[in-house]
Amino acid sequence: MSLLQARNVSVRAGAKVLIEDISLALALGEFLAVLGPNGAGKSTLLGAIAGDRAVARGAVLLDDKPIGQWNKRTLARRRAVLPQHSAVAFDFTGMQIATLGLLAHRDRLSERQMRALAERSLHETEALAFADRPYTVLSGGERQRVQLARVLAQCDADSSVQPFLLLDEPITGLDLAHQHAALASARRRADRGLGVLAVLHDINMAARYADRVAILENGRLNALGPSEAMLTPERLSAVFATPIVKISAGGETAFLSPGGGALGS
Repeated sequence: MSLLQARNVSVRAGAKVLIEDISLALALGEFLAVLGPNGAGKSTLLGAIAGDRAVARGAVLLDDKPIGQWNKRTLARRRAVLPQHSAVAFDFTGMQIATLGLLAHRDRLSERQMRALAERSLHETEALAFADRPYTVLSGGERQRVQLARVLAQCDADSSVQPFLLLDEPITGLDLAHQHAALASARRRADRGLGVLAVLHDINMAARYADRVAILENGRLNALGPSEAMLTPERLSAVFATPIVKISAGGETAFLSPGGGALGS
């Protein structure tokens, strides 16, 4: 089985330890959510797993091969990354941004095929209306939907390959309906056989969409396992340093922080 693994990974910035001795594996066909308070190391971990951040100790492996040894084009076909912040240096349109996810497939896809894939992903993220608009004039939420379309197109480019989809706070800036739509798109990829890892702040969204959760605290792995077993009020209250309760109504459950309503809202 194809695996994307972090083995005893530590990342530092100068003398500061950002994450320490973290091990986890992402398998095809599963959705793994990474949770934790601000500064816990979630984005750092995703960057290391993506191969975009150097590790001080340990190793990141894709199919047992160090991720740094993969050819860049081949790696782009095996994993797609949505970073927390996506800087665009040129005045690209939404369509051009979505098509960037297909650059690694230029040798096997025609321009027409690439445009069709980009259009399909923009339609899925309800961003097709922005196809001909300059990216720079879009709102934060609109940009996020275009960027999500980019990585979805990248994942859908080759039906013979089941890549890994790595998302760093994919629902930031989105309204509630588009938050659910974005994570439902990721869930569908996992159900189709892709591996999905998403850094999230919203506990309820993680509980709804993820098979497993990894909870980080102070740069270390606090818990890793099935969502229902790991997401307990006791653990969450301790990690997030605020009281969190779990309520059930109408067959649904939700986590609430009594001091401020639904956590993550």
